[in-house]
Order: sequence, then C-alpha cells, then structure tokens
Amino acid sequence: MNLAQSDVRPAATTAAWVVAVKGSGSERKPDRLVAEEPLEIRISSPGEEARPLAITMRTPGHDFELAAGFVLSEGLARGSQDIISIRYCRPRGESQLYNIVTVELVGPLPPTAPRAISNSSCGLCGKSTLEELALSLEPVPEEPVIAASVLCSLPDRLRRGQRVFGQTGGLHAAGVFDASGKRFLVREDVGRHNAMDKVIGASLLRNAGAWGAPKGHRPLESAVVMVSGRVGFEIVQKAAAAGVSVLAAVSAPSSLAVQAAEKVGMTVAGFLRDNHFNLYSNPQRVDLEN
Repeated sequence: MNLAQSDVRPAATTAAWVVAVKGSGSERKPDRLVAEEPLEIRISSPGEEARPLAITMRTPGHDFELAAGFVLSEGLARGSQDIISIRYCRPRGESQLYNIVTVELVGPLPPTAPRAISNSSCGLCGKSTLEELALSLEPVPEEPVIAASVLCSLPDRLRRGQRVFGQTGGLHAAGVFDASGKRFLVREDVGRHNAMDKVIGASLLRNAGAWGAPKGHRPLESAVVMVSGRVGFEIVQKAAAAGVSVLAAVSAPSSLAVQAAEKVGMTVAGFLRDNHFNLYSNPQRVDLEN
C-alpha cells in the first residue's frame, strides 16, 4: 500500500492573542488554539474516478488514518489489504491540497457505497437503525476481562497521551489499551468521532494486532478503547466495526449507544472518574474483585 504524502503538514494548533481576565485585572497574552478545518474524503476503485464520500470538520494531522478508519467503519474496507493507496489531492500544476484525501480501494465499490457527499459530523453516515447495525456488524470478541482497578486508571493514562490538549484544552481523544492498561496509541481531534476513526485507521494501516488481534482480523479486536467525551451511537458503531470489546468514557453513553452495544456484545463503562464508574452493558468483562 502506497501512502503518498508530502513532508509539509498542516499544524494542529494555531497562535492567537487573548485578553486574560482574573478578578478585576486583565492582560493581553499569547495563546494556542486547536485548528479546525474541513477534510473531504474521496474514494476510488480500479477503472473509476475518485468521487466524494464525506466531509468532516477535523483537526489537521493523521488525516490518512482518519480516512482509513472512516472507510472501515462504513464497511468499504475490511483491512489494509483492501486499500491500494491513500493520498492528498494535488491538481495538475497546483500546490498540494491538504483538505482533500483520496482512498483507492483494491476492488470495486460495493453497491451500498454512498453516491453523494455525506457530512460525517454526526458519525452516522446512513446507519440509522439498530437493525442495520446488527445486520452489518459481527459480534465483538468475548475477551478480554479487565480489572476494575485498571479500568479506573485509564483516564489518567489517556490524559498523559493528549499532547495537543495540553496546549489548547480544546480536543477530544481516543486511546487504545490492552487489558493490563498498556497504552498503544492516542489520537486527538475536535470531533470525537474523528478521534475514534484515527485510532481505528492507525491500527488498520499498521495491520498488526499488538493488543491481541491476529493480523488480518478487525484492527481493534480484543482492544480496550477509552474516549474523553460521551459515548453516542456513532462511537459504538465505529468501535464495533473495528472489533472493540470494551469501550470506556469519562462521560455518559446515550440510550441508543447502550442498545447498540448490547446488540454486538460490547462492554460500555461510563462516568469513569475518581475511581468509580457505571457499567451499562455486558458487565461480565470487568473483574470487580481486582
């Protein structure tokens, strides 16, 4: 697979000046803001021209991972073997366009591939019912079992990997862990669904299951994923497509997210703060004695 990419990359943050007010005093001081720009994901297959698939507002960086994770969660790819290349768009005679990414697939597009641009800010992208979810996704693996003490440690372990959040305070994050709490990767983005796509895409492009999934299987099989925000239906959808068994969050899940997790057999833990949490689905994977 060819990942054609220029050495010059857009920044994840930008400089700004703010008036900082404290009590009755104020001062003008430099600050950093998280960057937010549109990314158009295009898709192509042999003998077909690239066509728009989705537009999302994202934080620049790890764009190829985002695109790879998106096409997997949409069912257009099962693994890295289904992708020929991911590249930025460079019109003839023009400079690199970092806000357009094309994913070239090995085989023809499936009949279910969208024919029009969809805005992926919601993360749903056509999966509007639990029945469709149940038909399109396999159950997640029964393993692993994770100790409650390890689960409680994940927010701090995730936070230590949030480099850009430390500069700006304005990003969501998703992190991949194993049952021992070992952190494998963290990705950040202004969109929680983008952060999830980035960790899925990173795992897919590496084509290796360092957290227990055999090569060629779903990229996050048997993984534990921790997210910084709430868990909506679209987060469960993407996690299930990647084979995540345990999904944890610092905030609450939605009712539809819990129903979807029950459908695929995923454990969802929410309000993971200060050594306490709630288990919303499939609690058998959490060892409450340790």
